[in-house]
Amino acid sequence: MEFEQQVIELVTEICQDDVVKEDPNIDLFETGLLDSFGTVELLVQIEERFGITVPITEFDRETWNTPRKIAQQLANLK
Repeated sequence: MEFEQQVIELVTEICQDDVVKEDPNIDLFETGLLDSFGTVELLVQIEERFGITVPITEFDRETWNTPRKIAQQLANLK
């Protein structure tokens, strides 16, 4: 499975909504699919599953607001 798809699967699990798979450009924060607790869970799971530590200073809602953007940001941090 390609990396972007793995990230989308993870985001789908955390958001508990298949709409994430259907629209990888959906704004997770505007739609209420991801809140601050979900964000923390996402960052923990990213580190556990992919071995990528995302410094909190690097996390900006503008650049991490869709599943596709999350995958792109993580690819840059790999």
